[in-house]
Amino acid sequence: MPFKIQNDEELMTGINVAPLVDVCLVLVIIFMVTAPLLSEAALKVNLPTAKTQEGEEKGKVVVTISADSKYAVNEQLFTDEKSFLAGIDKALKEGDARLVVIKADEQAFYGTLTDAMQRAKESGAAGITIATEQKKK
Repeated sequence: MPFKIQNDEELMTGINVAPLVDVCLVLVIIFMVTAPLLSEAALKVNLPTAKTQEGEEKGKVVVTISADSKYAVNEQLFTDEKSFLAGIDKALKEGDARLVVIKADEQAFYGTLTDAMQRAKESGAAGITIATEQKKK
């Protein structure tokens, strides 16, 4: 009489997704930690120091003014003030961001800063913020 092996267990037809979820969560954490390190400013500027609160990270237009009369709106570089101001106008009217963050070098011309603020307000900015460095305690 031949042996008949009884297999009471059913075949496993499903996929165990727990390890997949674990790997995905680890990848999300890695991306969240490294993403801020990868974003670089269009121009390198020395911000003035002030005692401030951290701003919210939401839809915004970043305006950069360097000491050597170079300008940027978000990542687009400009060499003259007229096209720079037109770039602010374009970024606010074509995009959905209404917050303007101005990163001006502490040695930048004051007149250019006020012109940028005025153009942003005329173009529909809901708020204007001037970026500063935190004071060392």
